[in-house]
Amino acid sequence: MLLISVASGPTAFGAEGTSTLTDRSVTWPTWSQWQRVLTFRDYNSRVVILGTAVLGCAGGLVGSFTLLRGRALLGDAISHASLPGIALAFLIASAAGLDGKSLPTLLFGATISGLIGVAVILLIRNLTRLHEDAALGIVLSVFFGAGIALLGIVQQTQTGHAAGLEAFIYGKTASMGLADAKWIIAASGVAVTLCVLLFKEFKLLCFDESFAASRGLPVLLLDIALMSLVVAVSIVGLQAVGLVLMIALLVIPAAAARFWTQRMAPMTLIAATLGAISGIIGAAMSALFSKLPSGAMIVLVCTAFFAFSMFLGPQKGILGRTLRRLRLNRKIERQHLLRAIYETLERDASGVPDRFREFLSMQTLLPVRSWTPRQLERTIDRAQDDDLVRFRDRDQHVRLTRAGVNEAARLTRQHRLWELYLINYADIAPGRVDRDADAIEHVLEPEVVAELEDLLQHSPSRVQVPESPHPLDHGGAEDSGSGAKISVDDSVSDSQETSP
Repeated sequence: MLLISVASGPTAFGAEGTSTLTDRSVTWPTWSQWQRVLTFRDYNSRVVILGTAVLGCAGGLVGSFTLLRGRALLGDAISHASLPGIALAFLIASAAGLDGKSLPTLLFGATISGLIGVAVILLIRNLTRLHEDAALGIVLSVFFGAGIALLGIVQQTQTGHAAGLEAFIYGKTASMGLADAKWIIAASGVAVTLCVLLFKEFKLLCFDESFAASRGLPVLLLDIALMSLVVAVSIVGLQAVGLVLMIALLVIPAAAARFWTQRMAPMTLIAATLGAISGIIGAAMSALFSKLPSGAMIVLVCTAFFAFSMFLGPQKGILGRTLRRLRLNRKIERQHLLRAIYETLERDASGVPDRFREFLSMQTLLPVRSWTPRQLERTIDRAQDDDLVRFRDRDQHVRLTRAGVNEAARLTRQHRLWELYLINYADIAPGRVDRDADAIEHVLEPEVVAELEDLLQHSPSRVQVPESPHPLDHGGAEDSGSGAKISVDDSVSDSQETSP
């Protein structure tokens, strides 16, 4: 039989050569050993990989709900709370003349102890003013301390000894047999089935508990059901990764999936897939490198997936967020440029649309936003790529295109709608309203603009630009605010312009 974490030779597959018990060297597996693991030729490797894959799938699925529920440490507290039950089950079974190390007996004791831990958490949360994180910390530390004390008592009894029980603390995947795998598959199957059947209810419970209660859902029963699923997955996972590392299978796959999507259904699917793949790869790596413990390898593979997701996840990954922020900053800079050109020309426009197509020097625009020459050049180049401005290199002058006039008018109008709203409804002084509106306008949705129009009674039929409610000040020049009103329908086409 293949032993994954305990090697009798240089590898776990009995290759030629001998090694002593004190040998700590790690040998690189041969090609034949890679083939044996990757093709699942050995019976024990098939059992272990199947059991860890199913456990990882169930852990990722259940962990998705606990993560969104704000109870990421619930699995950790429950797995630690199961230790006293394991020790008590051993003591009671040994005193009754039964096999104290029978896996069903120990798991039954762990389940009872875990459920008691859940009940204590709920009691502390509902009967005291302590937050749930305090209840989790209390249960975790107190129950684990009681378990360590009971293991000390087990070690001193004459009816048995604690050898083998420490596997529930650190995990011992290599000793997993077919019966153990069946327990894992049965419990995980029940957990997955209940999650699928109660998906809508659990989803409401995670995102809006009050709304779920208003819809007549039994919130307390659903909460207990979710906790019971965490207990079931945690207990059956003790044999694989141990109570110390079980929290990784409940938290890391779900946290990694959160970087890839903002929808609940895809998140649970991704988390379950990552958990299963982590179990497969971790167990296979432990089979290839016999002195690497399986539980630790499974957790490290989960961590690798999490790191990859954290940096490259399209929704909330660091790289994706950085790129979106960069695009937003460039968009804001472009909007500032268009509005600066528009408002600079607006002071002398006198209602003539062609006036908004005249060239302005860069020196005129530099004081408007305290740009540096290099920053302004980059912004103009990007706006020119979008066909919003035209830049004349020989004398460093810039003007708006037809599309640029339309966009600049829209942006200026949107900005002044916010200014009017802040002055009339938020009691913001006209002298400081410009910057306050500037912090909001770049993320306006069309629905918000429509609401502002209705509120301020501006007709949306034409993109009319309201007069500025405060004096325009660009580089020290002030105006009375009687800006020209121009609509997008009034702008001329590029074909009508004359060459400068």
